[in-house]
Order: sequence, then C-alpha cells, then structure tokens
Amino acid sequence: MEPVWLTDGEQAAWRRFISGANRLLERLDQDLKAVGLNHDDYAVLVHLSEAPDGQLRMADLADLSVESRSRLSHHIGRLEAKGFVRRESCPNDRRGFFAVLTDEGREMIEHAAPIHVAGVRRYFLDQLSADELQTVATAFARVDDGLGCPGAAGSCPG
Repeated sequence: MEPVWLTDGEQAAWRRFISGANRLLERLDQDLKAVGLNHDDYAVLVHLSEAPDGQLRMADLADLSVESRSRLSHHIGRLEAKGFVRRESCPNDRRGFFAVLTDEGREMIEHAAPIHVAGVRRYFLDQLSADELQTVATAFARVDDGLGCPGAAGSCPG
C-alpha cells in the first residue's frame, strides 16, 4: 500500500508540534531538575498524590503515566531509592502491588508543584489565547479518543 504523504501544510504542522512539545517538556524538566525531579517523576507523584490514600495499583499507575509496566517498575525503583514512594503488596492479589506515596514524596510534590505550575503557565498557557487553548484541548481529546483512550488524560489502558 502506497503511503499518503503529508502535504506541506501538514508537514509544517506536524514538525512544529513535535518541536514545540519536545522543547516544552525539556524546559519543564529543566525547572524540575532544580528540585531533583524530572517530568516523568513529577507525573507519577501527582497521580499518587491525587489517588485515594496516596496509592495506586502498579498497573493502573502505568496506564495513567503512559509507561509500560516494566518501565514503571524501574521508575518506581528509582523513586523508592529517593524515599518518595514504596511498594506494598495487594492484600487480595498476591501478584499485584501498590505504589504508595510516602510522606517525603508528598512533601516533594508540594514543593515541586508551584515550580511546575509556574512553568506550565509561562511556557504554555501564557502563549495561547483562551480560544487556542480550547482548540488544543478539543484536538487532543480527539487524538486520545482516536487512539482508544477516551476521557481524562492517562486513562488509556496500556
């Protein structure tokens, strides 16, 4: 089957998306490095901080974090070494584990959140009008839905 090549306009939009998204995440990472985190660490800690009792099954956390289960396991290991999370076995599933936010992890997310939010505002939100933000939200809801990931960000099964 012959590929349907991108038009010049499609190519320009795609390349600007990739460049902008990569630069945005890189800049947010730079800000978070000042407190010893990266963007992926921050995302895991946020998901845990928003979960009931600060804990999620590892499989659910992998889905929310858009990480493979294997990659998340290594990631959680690094966060455990920093004292931000711990693993606990699931009482009703001997094979399953919870990732649990520690007090140190909660302190870290409370310290890092204002830094992250300021970066999101400065590098992303302040660059766009309200209409443009709505367009971005609508467009990426459609992309998520098209990938089989309806609903809130991160709800797609891995």
